[in-house]
Amino acid sequence: MLKQRTGNLPNLIVIGTQKGGTSSLHYYLSLHPQIYMCREKELDFFIAQRNWERGIEWYKKNFVSEAKIYGESSPNYTDYPRYDQVPKRMHAIVPNVKIVYILRDPIKRIISHYMHWYSAGLENRSLSDALRKIETSRYTRRCLYYMQIEQYLNYFPKSNIFIMTSEDLYNKPQKNMQKLFTFLEVDNSFYDKSFSRLHHQSSKKRRKNALGMSLEKSSIGETIEQLPRPIRERAKTLLYFPFSKKVKRPTLDKTLEAKLIDYLRPDINRLREYTGLAFEDWCL
Repeated sequence: MLKQRTGNLPNLIVIGTQKGGTSSLHYYLSLHPQIYMCREKELDFFIAQRNWERGIEWYKKNFVSEAKIYGESSPNYTDYPRYDQVPKRMHAIVPNVKIVYILRDPIKRIISHYMHWYSAGLENRSLSDALRKIETSRYTRRCLYYMQIEQYLNYFPKSNIFIMTSEDLYNKPQKNMQKLFTFLEVDNSFYDKSFSRLHHQSSKKRRKNALGMSLEKSSIGETIEQLPRPIRERAKTLLYFPFSKKVKRPTLDKTLEAKLIDYLRPDINRLREYTGLAFEDWCL
């Protein structure tokens, strides 16, 4: 039997990117018999504005099972400069942690991010209006992948950081999970047919109407928010479905798309240089 790690602090953290496949990856990792992924996916512990003040003991309580690897996934860990000093706090608590950064074609990620916020009622602008100020947009900031990972390289060696893409994961799940398992030093022959199952797809997003929004703020909605994540998501789907409508995928203006590509290209080229990866499936 595997011995439980003293302190139950994680030795694996998936740091993002948002709408890049972290939910699917978190689930795939949890299937491995030597890996325990926390039940609440986004702990956001190392973010001062989120859960840092809850303290280490609160953090430890999220890793209770016996395993060789304890992991969590919080995409907000790569939202610099909105959330700064995350790598510094992380290094202070888990200096030897292995870090996984899963990326996605930047333009597709931006559209998916927009749909996520729009469906949640946090965005009311059109896609074009939301991207009007490219340099300061929350949607483009999360696509400056090298800038985000550079913050971690100030504290962690390159050997502790594993970079993969959602395109590779979904196109060749067995091959790429095997690479990741090798990095984590667990049995890399493990495979599960669920590796082909996708989670939190933008194509299934729905936006609540006024009644749905009111219901979400009611005592019923507040009670649902206290449930464990898998149960909570299922309950929310059943409760809000009649009071919502499907969100259509917006079309990105070609001129705006070209401007986005020009803005992101220098960072992506630095990422290519750093990783040695071509990112052939991406639009830039």
